[in-house]
Amino acid sequence: MSTTAPTGDLYLVVGYDGSPPASRALDAATSLLRGRTGRIEVVYVAHMPSIDMLSPGAVAEMEVSFDDIARDLHAAAGDQLHDREERWGFERRQGLIADELIAVAAGIRDTHPGDNVAIVVGSSSHAMHRVVGSVAVSLARHSPVPIVVVP
Repeated sequence: MSTTAPTGDLYLVVGYDGSPPASRALDAATSLLRGRTGRIEVVYVAHMPSIDMLSPGAVAEMEVSFDDIARDLHAAAGDQLHDREERWGFERRQGLIADELIAVAAGIRDTHPGDNVAIVVGSSSHAMHRVVGSVAVSLARHSPVPIVVVP
């Protein structure tokens, strides 16, 4: 095992939906960043069901709802990080959760070559995810950057 500390800044992409596992992931990211240079990017991914089945009015209504949720989650993340970490940002994305977290991480990696990028997510507590898979499982299979799954 190497005792050499990694060089470069640390960028942590945290999947955040306000759930207890997501809050634990944000706490873990704060701990991982402590004493290092870098930043936490809190990412809420709004997932819209098949858009082909929705009327334009329903899509517009869901967009407004997602905007409201994003504002609430931004405030919740700010409250959780208050007095603990100032180097953070919030981003709302839309699509498949794992794909969007990977896209954010890959964008940061490409913008900051030589720095360290990881995705931090909470483990799913849904029984069905043990059968069909979860965001963490999908990330483990497809992520081009390291992932941290927080229990």
